[in-house]
Amino acid sequence: MASAMGLARPQRSPTTRCRASCTRSWKRGLKMTSLRTRRNLRGDIERRSLAINEEFVSIFKDVKEELESINEDVQAMSSCCQDMTSRLQAAKEQTQDLIVKTTKLQAENQRLEIRAQVADAFLSKFQLTSDEMTLLRGTRGGPVTEDFFKALGRVKQIHNDVKVLLRTNQQTAGLEIMEQMALLQETAYERLYRWAQSECRALTQESCDVSAVLTQAMEALQDRPVLYKYTLDEFGTARRSTVVRGFIDALTRGGPGGTPRPIEMHSHDPLRYVGDMLAWLHQATASEKEHLEALLKHVTAQGVKENIQEVVGHITEGVCRPLKVRIEQVILAEPGAVLLYKISNLLKFYHHTISGIVGNSAATLLTTIEEMHLLSKKIFFSSLSLHANKLMDKIELPPPDLGPSSALSQTLTLLRDVLASHDSSVVPLDARQADFVQVLSCVLDPLLQMCTVSASNLGTADMATFMVNSLYMMKTTLALFEFTDRRLEMLQFQIEAHLDTLINEQASYVLTRVGLSYIYNTIQQHRPDQGSLASMPNLDSVALKAAMAQFDRYLSAPDHLLMPQLNSLLSATVKEQIIKQSTELVCRAYGEVHAAVMNPVNAYKDPESILHRSPEQVKTLLS
Repeated sequence: MASAMGLARPQRSPTTRCRASCTRSWKRGLKMTSLRTRRNLRGDIERRSLAINEEFVSIFKDVKEELESINEDVQAMSSCCQDMTSRLQAAKEQTQDLIVKTTKLQAENQRLEIRAQVADAFLSKFQLTSDEMTLLRGTRGGPVTEDFFKALGRVKQIHNDVKVLLRTNQQTAGLEIMEQMALLQETAYERLYRWAQSECRALTQESCDVSAVLTQAMEALQDRPVLYKYTLDEFGTARRSTVVRGFIDALTRGGPGGTPRPIEMHSHDPLRYVGDMLAWLHQATASEKEHLEALLKHVTAQGVKENIQEVVGHITEGVCRPLKVRIEQVILAEPGAVLLYKISNLLKFYHHTISGIVGNSAATLLTTIEEMHLLSKKIFFSSLSLHANKLMDKIELPPPDLGPSSALSQTLTLLRDVLASHDSSVVPLDARQADFVQVLSCVLDPLLQMCTVSASNLGTADMATFMVNSLYMMKTTLALFEFTDRRLEMLQFQIEAHLDTLINEQASYVLTRVGLSYIYNTIQQHRPDQGSLASMPNLDSVALKAAMAQFDRYLSAPDHLLMPQLNSLLSATVKEQIIKQSTELVCRAYGEVHAAVMNPVNAYKDPESILHRSPEQVKTLLS
């Protein structure tokens, strides 16, 4: 081994050393400048080559010895390896059974590990952890947290997933797991129901704060409709007592610290009293609906809207009795037609508003409000009818100035107040229009009848003047309000009928005062077989000239020949209309007289001297 280690060192081969030596000798020979050196160069080279070869032989001898040593070592190693191989073969033959057994055990171990993994996966998939079991079973009265719902969700998931096993050959395991999960679900739902019921009972404050966990509980309980319904009923019962207590407190105690003041303190003001009660209930109804929407916001089952309506109706039902008693007291006290009408409109408004928020859910409350609305409306119209009956029982004579009577003025003031309150109400348009028609019929028809009966004993002009004034006052009152067009048209027709009477009376008054009335009537009634007009009594030239003299005085100052009744008219426009149209009648009558006088058949001599003005001139002077 030492020789082998020695051979490991790098050695220069003999050939290399010979070449190197020759090169050096050659280089030295180049320096020989003497002739002798050049002649002995070959001998030196040969001697040197011989020395090198001898050295080469010596070195290779050493190499040979080293190789022989290595060969011996290799032979020894070969013997060792052969021995080792023989031993290994023997050992292999001896341990073959052990290896086979070990391989079998390893395979079995691998199979067991796989089965263990499958079992763990199965348990993880179809079984709950001990913590989850504890959460679901819990303790009586213990709190429910979000982890409970996660565990419950896992139970439901396992219950659904285990159905896969029923389609395999593992039906027995599947049925057992399904039964176990079903029992756990029922236990969990029962615990959740008890907890939710307890939470709902605690919601007795006016400001109801529905927790997120309670919302989740309602979402979970929707899978158990009976428990879900019982929980909603419990919530409704708790909130009903809270709303009733809050309403009574608002009536008698007021708000915290006395603000706002108790509603009962305004009982002397019927409109505010009723309005405050209805406003409180409106706010409470809207709030209870919001509480229910918050409670059921995660519920996806059908009929949630109906559930909310039903519970809101149950909650608000408790306040109906105290509300009805108080509003009935106000209405039956008969505070006056105007206040009754305002209360009726207020009730109608809140009925419409509350039904718009909760639909028909608060059925009992809406029914109560509707009953009170109908009662107030009935008392209101009874009050109007009573007022109308009083008008007819004691009819006043027209005042000396032929203006509206005090009864008419008072009734129109009442009507104006009623219509003004109706006009400013927020009742729906169609309902307001129907009420308007009924109110107008209840008031105007008796008024018209009263005025007609009152004026029945007056002269024609006086009666027409009184009726025009009365109708004009009715018209101006109604003109301020909507839905009165049909009544205004009717009043206008009646006014025009009485205006025609006044126009004819004024024209007749003028013709009579100027002496043309007899002449005009005679001319209209004259027949050709009666002879000429000039031959008839009081129609000769002298009589006509006397009448024309009076007519000229009228033309110079027509305002001096106005009926006294015209000065009693309330409307200057109506008065001007009467004067204008009556003047047209006078002009027409003068035109007929002028045509008759100018007609040669009537035998008037020099008719131009009798009637020196043409109808056009008269019309111009009077226009």
